[in-house]
Amino acid sequence: MRALDLDAVQAFVLVADHGSFTRAADALGATQSGISLRLKRLEDRLGTRLFERTPRLVRLTPQGEAFLPRARRLLEAQEDAVAAVSARPPRLVLGISDHVAGPELPGLLARVAGQGPGLALEVRLDSSLDLLQEYDAGSLDAVIVRRDAGRRDGEVLFRDEFGWFASTGWHHRPDEPLPLVTHRERCGVRVAALRALDTAGIPWVEVFVGGGGAAVAAATAAGLGVSPLARRTAPPGSIDIGPRLGLPTLGASEVMLHSRLTDAKLAGALRGLAAAFRLPVAA
Repeated sequence: MRALDLDAVQAFVLVADHGSFTRAADALGATQSGISLRLKRLEDRLGTRLFERTPRLVRLTPQGEAFLPRARRLLEAQEDAVAAVSARPPRLVLGISDHVAGPELPGLLARVAGQGPGLALEVRLDSSLDLLQEYDAGSLDAVIVRRDAGRRDGEVLFRDEFGWFASTGWHHRPDEPLPLVTHRERCGVRVAALRALDTAGIPWVEVFVGGGGAAVAAATAAGLGVSPLARRTAPPGSIDIGPRLGLPTLGASEVMLHSRLTDAKLAGALRGLAAAFRLPVAA
């Protein structure tokens, strides 16, 4: 019996995960025709069709569904064999949006570390816009960011609502502009919040602009002002004072996972982190 082509197996798993030949090709740095050729060889070797493909849809056949978990195990076995004789552990370079990384982040990262000692994790916190640009440039393996209205790729992890958060001891003087604690200008949430205030005719003034989620959370908790934040990322002890002050609602957005990982161990670690992100945050 001839052995399966592991490159073809890897292409199969990526197409199944992304639901797209084009995105699988991007993840592998290959052409779409190259991916199609690999899958054709794999299907010929197995003697069955693995995908049903139309101009708008790519989905697994029943045979493909049955083969997928076995294909993952095959790739994991290959990675384990390579890792056993490799001097360098595999590295996962992950970007997480400032409006996603909340107080529970240390516990979530501990879950990734628990995947095993042979894993190096590099995490970058930044705005969703900047992280998506880095991801598209190939400098990040995966990103967890707010949904970009102009993109159709990615996997939905959860949906989160926004509010106007302040420390419990903070009080607003009605005769003064609303003091705001915000992220820097490239933050999409900041732009939406300021637009909502302007539309509602509510005067405001920025009293603190933070270069990251930790700085914004600290300023909010310290009582410097009000910050438009996702409920998941609001600092402990803060409350949503929007309803009390009659501030405009900020709505909600979906948090997306974008990944181009091909290493089975890294992909498994990322799946574990994604599953943890889907869990509700304790109040």
